[in-house]
Amino acid sequence: MYTAHPDRYADMPYRRTGRSGLKLPALSLGLWHNFGPDRPVETQRAILRRAFDLGVTHFDLANNYGPPPGAAESALGEFLKSDFAAYRDELVISTKAGYLMWPGPYGEWGSRKYVLSSLDQSLARMGLDYVDIFYSHRPDPETPLEETMGALHSAVQQGKALYVGISNYSAEQTREAARILGELGTPLLIHQPRYSMLDRRPEDEGLLDALDELQVGSIVFSPLEQGLLSARYLDGIPEGSRAASDSPFLNSDAVTEELVGRLRDLNDIAKSRGQTLAQMALAWVLRGGRVTSALVGASSPQQLEDSVGAIANLDFGAEELARIDAVVKQ
Repeated sequence: MYTAHPDRYADMPYRRTGRSGLKLPALSLGLWHNFGPDRPVETQRAILRRAFDLGVTHFDLANNYGPPPGAAESALGEFLKSDFAAYRDELVISTKAGYLMWPGPYGEWGSRKYVLSSLDQSLARMGLDYVDIFYSHRPDPETPLEETMGALHSAVQQGKALYVGISNYSAEQTREAARILGELGTPLLIHQPRYSMLDRRPEDEGLLDALDELQVGSIVFSPLEQGLLSARYLDGIPEGSRAASDSPFLNSDAVTEELVGRLRDLNDIAKSRGQTLAQMALAWVLRGGRVTSALVGASSPQQLEDSVGAIANLDFGAEELARIDAVVKQ
């Protein structure tokens, strides 16, 4: 029988999401590729328990997380029943719809039929009446944005989601989505973009500026750039790493000698801050408060603990930021 740590709220900072009343932990747990049947159940349980004990109250999913698709939601459903039933109101649980889930023309993208059917399936897998945040996972180039946003609005009206968000939308698409949702009476709560020291498109393409203007929150994924911004690749590609596998998300061609040299330089900066490279990378995306929360994955409780250690130092001096920029942009 799991009993949560009594001091779980002592250290984790919580940040208001845009102009809403919802606060998210600075670090949130993404149940992406470590919560399928190929991973030991006890390891999954240990990660979730340790996360909650450390104040990580937000578990982020999508309909296609696993593998196979749906497996992460099913796994969380079992753990909600066995471990977290008494803590449901302390948890923020999010899921998404947008990528391929079943055959045929209604199994992906952004139609009203797909989005709302997907949410019903997600709720059934997790054994929940509602999720706290429901996202459109990606914009649909062929479906009117009014239809996709209308489906998100309907999810709230039906009591199946408390808030709504979008992911992988451009700055222009985000502004239009916020306008449509605002007119419907369901504010856009949050955007989930990819963002890291090595991937600065949200800055360069004006997305962070748009979110500031709209007073919309942000939660970033891949802040460690698929593990590159960790100690794993400081000496090249280790056996068993994502880059050494056939992963479509990171391949060995990306880990060049030049990149490894830059990672070592970044690691030196992290050491001067008393942090691991992963901790500095997480602190960097959270610097200044523009980002509400950073999503981290974990293959073990120890890896999660290292990530949470980033909150001990989220501040950067101008010289440190300049050194990081010089390394990344060289």
